[in-house]
Amino acid sequence: MTSTVYYELPSSQPLSEAYGKRTDSRLESLLHSGHPSDEQAWFARAEKLDHMLGMRAPAARIAEALRSYNARIGMSPETESQLDAIEQGAYVVVGGQQAGLWTGPLLVIHKAVTIISAAKHASAILGKTVVPVFWIAGEDHDWDEANHINVSSEQGVRKLAIARPEGARTSVSRTALDLEAWEKALADLEAQLTGTEFKEPLLEKLRAWIGDGVSLSDVFARMIAWLFGQEGLVLLDADDAALRRVEAPMFRRMLGDNDALEAAYAEAGAQVQALGYATQAAATSGCANLFLFRPEDQAFGKAGDRVLLYKRDGGYTDKKGDAFWSSDELLAWTDTHPERFSNNVLTRPIMQDYVLPVLGAVLGPGEIAYWAQTGEAFRRCGMEMPILVPRMSFTLVEGTAAKHMDKYGLTFEDIAVRFEERKQAWLAEQDRFDIANRFAEVKREFTALYEPVVELAAEVQAGLKALGTTNMNKILEQIAFLEARTSDAFRKSNEASLRHWDRMEAALWPAGKPQERILNMTAYWNRHGSSWLEKLLELPYDPNGGHRIVYL
Repeated sequence: MTSTVYYELPSSQPLSEAYGKRTDSRLESLLHSGHPSDEQAWFARAEKLDHMLGMRAPAARIAEALRSYNARIGMSPETESQLDAIEQGAYVVVGGQQAGLWTGPLLVIHKAVTIISAAKHASAILGKTVVPVFWIAGEDHDWDEANHINVSSEQGVRKLAIARPEGARTSVSRTALDLEAWEKALADLEAQLTGTEFKEPLLEKLRAWIGDGVSLSDVFARMIAWLFGQEGLVLLDADDAALRRVEAPMFRRMLGDNDALEAAYAEAGAQVQALGYATQAAATSGCANLFLFRPEDQAFGKAGDRVLLYKRDGGYTDKKGDAFWSSDELLAWTDTHPERFSNNVLTRPIMQDYVLPVLGAVLGPGEIAYWAQTGEAFRRCGMEMPILVPRMSFTLVEGTAAKHMDKYGLTFEDIAVRFEERKQAWLAEQDRFDIANRFAEVKREFTALYEPVVELAAEVQAGLKALGTTNMNKILEQIAFLEARTSDAFRKSNEASLRHWDRMEAALWPAGKPQERILNMTAYWNRHGSSWLEKLLELPYDPNGGHRIVYL
């Protein structure tokens, strides 16, 4: 069996699909830094970055902030060397994701793999060091998106979650968890993982990283650093206080030029729609596209809550309109309290480009779709969008699943597209008794024999027809009951095989979705150690993104 096979997953993002496959040249006006499959685009982007050197945060300052953060989470020698390169002005390939429990879904791992592969690809083209950077969106506050994982096992897929503690609805990076919550989450994971030679070493790593006051972002960062440290991956938490101080001038600019930026987002959104695509991110009228962490002295709401800012009466308010901050007040805070600000999906790309010399940004399908709405804002800031690098994706097929697929003659597409149909067809083939048809024949014959008797009774006395019909239906119900019991007994006789089918679905297309969106990496590490990840890192870079089925 071939160890890796391409398979085209169904896409829910027409714009991203058209960009990845280069089937719509009109998108070049929106996504204007070229395609990663074009080598010349990398040279052109590098030249633009050189010309915009004075428009970004100083390399020494960002390197200092990143060095401090990476040292806290566990910095490898390879990462330290890459930070030295950033300090010397090296370009970067960057991608990011919200911090999630135990790294979240597999697509997070796939994004890190793509960042590393794309950085190596660009470095080979340019003949210069290109640093891979993972941007942890720790400023996000959607706890329900970050707090859980799904783990596959012999018993199927189980959701494991960690509850949000009481207090402000603040960012994931600022939400501290107590040791009891962490120990329960780790115990849940331990119970779900089967016993292997890799289990205890994995759990020991995780035990060393949890603790009282530790956030999801803290453990997420340590895990990513552990998994990819040897590749020199540099980590960045968007909610890190040192980074916020570097970002302060751009927050000031975003506030001072907010009306023009709002108009730029609206214009780009209209361009997206004019090309026949739907806009992915809402560009609401009057929205500043910036968040504020409520300061301690605010009378309304809880201090620390992260609220989206809206413009009103020359200043800013929250969505409910129960607080007000003057423009001068917020502008002053960009200097004195930059940690009070954070970006939304439309301003984050601009901030990312201000902080780092971004050669390419690794994005998933949804991200590419909303980045299409940022091109005019980049221009408004005197910047240009980086090369948009489609994230590579993979489905991991383990030996047991591959064996079952061979046994039942199934392709990956059978499981992803027509699983229930194939399952029922196989089950029907096993039915040498022809249960459904034989019971259907009995029902037909009984009805044919009994209906004339009912009519006869009705001729004798009209009121007997209802009684006869009721009696007939009761007998049909009893036949149906026997059929159900017979079918159940038949299914039980094939129970072992049906479990094979269910496990294939749970492993490869869980909950009717791609594996990468549902399952977590811990079960794969538990069964295979690092070999599965090494295999992904060894695969050739695909500038079009693409989905590969990888047999382990």
